Amino acid sequence: MSHRPRVTVIGGGMITEIQLLPSLYQLQREQVIGEIHVCALDAARIAALAASPTLARAFPGQSFMPHPDPARRPADEPLPELYKEVLAAAPRGSIAVIATPDQCHDAMIREALANDLHVCTVKPLVLQYAQAEEIARIARERGLVVGVEYHKRFDHRSLMARRNYRSGRLGVFRLGQARMIEPYYYRDSNFQNWCTCEYTDMFTYVGCHYVDLVAFITGLRPVAVSVYGIRDRYPNGREGFLWTDARVLWENGACLNVVDAIGYPTGAAGGNDQGLTLWCQGEHDAALLVHSDQYRGVKCHFTSAGPDPGDTLYAEPNPDYFQLLDLGGDGLTPAGYGHRSVEYIIRACCRASAIESLAERRALISRLDAEGIMATPANSSYNELVIEAGRKSVLAGGREVVIDWSDTPAVRFRW
Repeated sequence: MSHRPRVTVIGGGMITEIQLLPSLYQLQREQVIGEIHVCALDAARIAALAASPTLARAFPGQSFMPHPDPARRPADEPLPELYKEVLAAAPRGSIAVIATPDQCHDAMIREALANDLHVCTVKPLVLQYAQAEEIARIARERGLVVGVEYHKRFDHRSLMARRNYRSGRLGVFRLGQARMIEPYYYRDSNFQNWCTCEYTDMFTYVGCHYVDLVAFITGLRPVAVSVYGIRDRYPNGREGFLWTDARVLWENGACLNVVDAIGYPTGAAGGNDQGLTLWCQGEHDAALLVHSDQYRGVKCHFTSAGPDPGDTLYAEPNPDYFQLLDLGGDGLTPAGYGHRSVEYIIRACCRASAIESLAERRALISRLDAEGIMATPANSSYNELVIEAGRKSVLAGGREVVIDWSDTPAVRFRW
């Protein structure tokens, strides 16, 4: 494509409003991409997104093409198949952004690829290894870039850790602890309609961040997973594994413990509770890596709490994930690793979009796979093996599941 590619976002929820759409608006402002279309399940969600005061303040004069159009559809009419029409109408070689619940990714990514669209998807890519492999095969055949938005990879702390570990300065990973505890008020949100026991769990949804990060830093492969999940009820009565404790073993014998939940107090100062600690072994001494991802050195006491759920008078905000800053000019400018991650993937898709030769697009895909900075189906499918093993384990009360790294990787109960 010789012009700036269109971007079609599927999903109008929280992550689209607070991270994806602001990043896309900024790339549109910089003339990297062209039109932005957003497709949601119903007109009410589209209307709420279009009316966001934060987006209006940050990006005056910018907007997206809505699907469905709130002026033409009843607010609460669900349109679960509309995304297929919207993707089919997108120009070939343009970009699809998938921002929907975990269990929807496989069908939506395949639909995008069937329409010759490059893809940026929120994590995890899919829930099964075979699905990831099939997506990798289709994307390569068609010369389409698929990037998985594991934004913690683009935190400078993570990139520093990767460089230091792979140069030998952190020795050999032995034991690790990670946690991501999301706010309690999430239980009142749309989470209660999809983050339920039959589909996913908190380890799958957010624990995958830290499994991916340990692999990204160390280059090691996971070999066994056990996940203990506590069933809890949402306000609507549906059940979810809202508290999980996972143990992930690695090919060098190392062990990572990952704790996840929707259980961070709504009135607490931080947006959530998250962090990573790795204990490592050198030739003559131990080595240590500690990332305190919740407390980033900023403390504020406001005159009043903000309007959003979880806003508090006293706050310890994260300045590094995603912020909209006044850097002069009209509106605000996105900053942080959340923006850098989206920008990296979208620019990679744009590079491919500008290449007519299938062989050259495939060469670009091979280069992205080999570099390993952006997660792709080919270079990060260990995540899908861990997720598949984790789901098998949590549904069996925490039994250990082994990852068999044979010619055809698969998962099975150890006993």
